[in-house]
Amino acid sequence: MKQLIKYHKWLSIIFSVFIVIYSISGIILNHRDWLSEVDIPRNFLPDNYAYRNWNNASAKGSITIDTNRVLFYGNMGVWLTDSNFSDFEDFNKGFPSGIDNRKVSVIYQCKNTELLAGTLMGLYRFDKKENSWQQLTFDTHDQRITDIIEVGNEIWIQTRSYIYKTKDLKTFDRFVLPKPDNYHGKIGLFKTLWVIHSGEIYGIVGKILVDLVGIIFVFLTITGLIVFYNKLKLKHKSLPAEKASKLKRRNKWNLKWHNKLGWTTVFFLVLTTLTGMFLRPPLLIPIANVLVPKIPYSELDSPNPWLDQLRGIRYDSNQNIFIVVTSEGVFYSDDFFKSELKKFQVQPPISVMGITVFEPFDANRYLIGSFEGLFLWDIQTQQISDVIKNQPYKPVVKRGSPIGAHLVSGAAWLNRDLVYFDYNSGAHFLNSDAKFSPMPSKISESQFSIWSLALELHTGRFFEFAIGSSYILIVPLVGLVLLFILLSGFWIWYKRGEK
Repeated sequence: MKQLIKYHKWLSIIFSVFIVIYSISGIILNHRDWLSEVDIPRNFLPDNYAYRNWNNASAKGSITIDTNRVLFYGNMGVWLTDSNFSDFEDFNKGFPSGIDNRKVSVIYQCKNTELLAGTLMGLYRFDKKENSWQQLTFDTHDQRITDIIEVGNEIWIQTRSYIYKTKDLKTFDRFVLPKPDNYHGKIGLFKTLWVIHSGEIYGIVGKILVDLVGIIFVFLTITGLIVFYNKLKLKHKSLPAEKASKLKRRNKWNLKWHNKLGWTTVFFLVLTTLTGMFLRPPLLIPIANVLVPKIPYSELDSPNPWLDQLRGIRYDSNQNIFIVVTSEGVFYSDDFFKSELKKFQVQPPISVMGITVFEPFDANRYLIGSFEGLFLWDIQTQQISDVIKNQPYKPVVKRGSPIGAHLVSGAAWLNRDLVYFDYNSGAHFLNSDAKFSPMPSKISESQFSIWSLALELHTGRFFEFAIGSSYILIVPLVGLVLLFILLSGFWIWYKRGEK
């Protein structure tokens, strides 16, 4: 028991900073929409978070809106430039403040020249009279836009779960895509653990419960440190009797509530710790492809087979098919979604991080980009070529990392030259060693959202500047230590009979 108490105490002290960081960052991650306007200066962060040469997913794509006007967009918002990308003018008027509100996934110009922007936080149309973006509300619970297309006289807005159809941008009809063929009705274990860890499995009530778990972690850490510090002070013989008496009373109160709150919530504390450990490598790897039944009466128990899975959509008029990119693969419909979606026999390589480039290249081929690289995919012959390596694509049979050599976060056309954006190194011309336009300071000095900072801390990536790729071990290590602290603390309380 003495040894157990010693390890419980010292491991708690050593890892106290990490426990508090994970608790507070977890609460922030649960409320991105509430904190979307809160940013911090990017220069407060380690050097690898600086914008250089359009890296760090700052740029996703571009669209030519008339002869010499191009909209360039991505995580840095929307910027008006010319066909040579030689000058940049802020085009973000109308978006709420906060960089999270300016993370643009797609810009689409309709047949009637109406400009639409799909963002992390909603759908916007550009009001030419006001010269600003105006938000369009169609579903208060489903605002993350992943793609926009036009089919006939209808505009289709794709979110991560549904398609919304509109003819006038005023009324929107929600459409659920048909289930895929051989639909099993199960869901990934990773997704299940994710929503349990965040509390999202039971909506806002579940999130608040997990927030309380985070607060309890902080409370237990602080009260434990207070007890330790006060015991050190009580060892001094020169301490006045009155002050010693106050410290003992304070310690008694702290220890009482440290124990009481600890043992009554230990199940939730352990559950939150365990589920979090499996959301990052290396523990993520064995569960990545495991499917489990949906938990009844939870947010996962939805009749929608594509809940939180839609990533991109195109209508191919040459083949007369719809192509739908999902987190479960690439599917198609050749009967206008009247029957089950069919999965392409040959799948283009797409990282588990999601697709970042999905653009028609010519009559039969599509440009497919992700953290796997950049590829040309012929939907008719099903041939795939690696355009960066300039060779046919060869699938990797065995691999450890879920990403490839080139982390493609976007692509744009500069006249007839294709430029792709690597997450780490930034802009590269595909067929030459030419240099892309440098980032103006007004873009490179943009803010960093408090939510993104919380994510970097929560995943351990923030510490990459200090320990390199070993940062991936932080989550499982802290998780294992925290499990020991929780279980040893419960056992100490139980054996002492302090009920």
